Amino acid sequence: MHRLRINSCIFTLLSLVYVAASQLVAGAAHANSVIQVTDSSGQPVQDAVVYAELAGSPQIAKTATAEIQQKDKKFMPFVTVVQTGTSISFPNNDTVRHHAYSFSPAKPFELKLYSGKPAAPVIFDKSGTVIVGCNIHDQMVAYIHIVDTPYFAKTDASGAARLPAIPAGKYILKTWHPKQPASAPVQEQNIQIDSNGLNLTVKLNYKAG
Repeated sequence: MHRLRINSCIFTLLSLVYVAASQLVAGAAHANSVIQVTDSSGQPVQDAVVYAELAGSPQIAKTATAEIQQKDKKFMPFVTVVQTGTSISFPNNDTVRHHAYSFSPAKPFELKLYSGKPAAPVIFDKSGTVIVGCNIHDQMVAYIHIVDTPYFAKTDASGAARLPAIPAGKYILKTWHPKQPASAPVQEQNIQIDSNGLNLTVKLNYKAG
């Protein structure tokens, strides 16, 4: 009986150690990261896209959805970032009809003159940048940046991008903004994510405003 009690205590102790170790590993594997993006003069940049990629390991979304609406003769939001494979709908909530289209190689498409919600969303199945316009209202423009990773975010008015929890490891951090020169490559750098997450400032080579 005494031996059974000892074995039971050992089993309980090992179980507690296992649970504690699992929690520590889980905490280390999923860290929050905040990336601050500035222009060349150090001013915060809004609507910059920030994302962390595993080199050579594209990850495709299967059921992700997003929406870009048309309101007051504008596309809203101005910049959208989605994972490759995401379906985006383009509801027209204006009082006039619109004709949304893109000639961008990453996803050429056309939604002919319509009101309300189109019959089907557009699936963005290739990474890259898509510029969306309206064939009726030339001032309307929006940008869609499609990425091969679920770890992405867009900067707010303070220039901060808050990435979702990322497993610990080595990544390539990429930063893009629609007002950079079209010929400029996406800015990138190697990073290491650990249990403390990542707090980093990225300076883009352009002057905001």
